[in-house]
This record gives sequence, C-alpha cells and structure tokens, in this order.
Amino acid sequence: MKDPEYCRAYEELEPEFQIARALIDARVKRKITSVEIAEKVGTKELVISRLEGMEGNPSLSLIKRIAKVLDVRLVFRFEPR
Repeated sequence: MKDPEYCRAYEELEPEFQIARALIDARVKRKITSVEIAEKVGTKELVISRLEGMEGNPSLSLIKRIAKVLDVRLVFRFEPR
C-alpha cells in the first residue's frame, strides 16, 4: 500500500469488491446458487458470476432485483475518504 499507483487502483476497485462480497455473503448465507439467482432475476448465470468476480458493471435495476431475490435490504452510502 506504499505504492501510490497500487493504492489508486485499489480504491478504484473498492465499489466492485463491496458489491461482489455482499452478493457472495448473502447468497451463501441463504444457501442459494448463482444459477438459482440468475433464473429468479431473469438473467444468465454468467452475469451473476461476473458480478461475484468483480468483472461486471451492473445496473441499479439488476442490483435491486438480486437484493429482492436474496431478501436483503439494499443500502448505499457515501463516505469521506
């Protein structure tokens, strides 16, 4: 974390990491597969897999549908750096 370029890249990926971690945690806690989420949300399993791998760029609509399937409350917040 001493390298400024590394720190900048780390900070830029933080939102994707938070989404991925929250999705994985909620899915595992509810014992539901990514295939089941995809079917219930109306998308492909690849989309869910990409989100969990921090490769996707999900719309707010998709995140809301996933939250509904997982029966979780969706919370966003802005914090000072």
